[in-house]
Amino acid sequence: MDRYARWNALLELLTDSGRVTVEEAAERLDVSQATIRRDFDQLAQQQMITRTRGGAVASGVSYDLPLRYKTAKHSAEKQRIGAAAAALVQPGMVVGLNGGTTTTEVARALAVRPELNSTSEGAQLTVVTNALNIANELLVRSRMKIVVTGGVVRPQSFELVGPLGGGILREVTLDLVLLGVDAIDVTLGAAAHHEGEAAMNSLMVARAKRVAIIADSSKLGSHAFARICAVERIETLITDSNADPAAVAAFRAADLNVIVA
Repeated sequence: MDRYARWNALLELLTDSGRVTVEEAAERLDVSQATIRRDFDQLAQQQMITRTRGGAVASGVSYDLPLRYKTAKHSAEKQRIGAAAAALVQPGMVVGLNGGTTTTEVARALAVRPELNSTSEGAQLTVVTNALNIANELLVRSRMKIVVTGGVVRPQSFELVGPLGGGILREVTLDLVLLGVDAIDVTLGAAAHHEGEAAMNSLMVARAKRVAIIADSSKLGSHAFARICAVERIETLITDSNADPAAVAAFRAADLNVIVA
C-alpha cells in the first residue's frame, strides 16, 4: 500500500470512528507502528487530523477529504461509471463537468474516444468545467474545446467556486451536464458537502437541457449539507452494481433513468 492509499485509509478510519490509536491503525493496515506514527505526524502537519497521545482524532473536516486522497476509494466502480457516463456524449455536444474523482474518470473516458476529437466543423466536443484537474486531463489528452469557468480555486477538489464563475456559466447553454455529487436522495435531491461547489453545480444544472448524476453506490440515499437540485430536475442516474436494489427501484419509481455500470 503506497503512502497516499495508506493516508486515505487512515482518514476513512477516523471518519468512521472519530478516534484511532497507533496500535489499532497499524493492525488494520498491516504496517508497523512507526509507519503509522509518521503518517499521523504528517497528516497533523497538514491540519487534516489532530494528534493525540498514542493516536489521533478527526479534525472535523475529514468528511470532505482532498481529492488526491480519494482516488483509491471505489476506484473500479468509478471507472465503470465514468465509461457509462461518457457513452451518453455525442460529437458536437456542449457538456458540463464538475470536479471529483468520478468525473475525472468520465474525462478520461471521453479523452480516448477519437470521434469526439474531430476538428471538422460541428463535430468537435465542447466541455465546460469548473475543475482545473478536469481541464488538464482533457487538454493534454485530446483536441476538444475546453471552457473553464472563473472563480476561486478550492484546494480540496481543484474546483473553481464563487461569483466570478457564475458570470460565465450564465452565458452558456449545455446540452448535457454530467455531475458528480456527494449525496443523492429520492426526497432531498442531489447535494454537496461544500456550499460553494453546490452553488456552481446548481448553475450548471440551470443551464443544461439534460442532467445526469454520476454517483457510486455509497452516495445513494445519503445526505450532504448543500442541495444542488431536486430529483425532478434529473434525467439520468449512473451508479455501480453494488447499489442497493431497493434504492435503485426508488429512483426508477421517481422517473429517473438509472444506469447500473
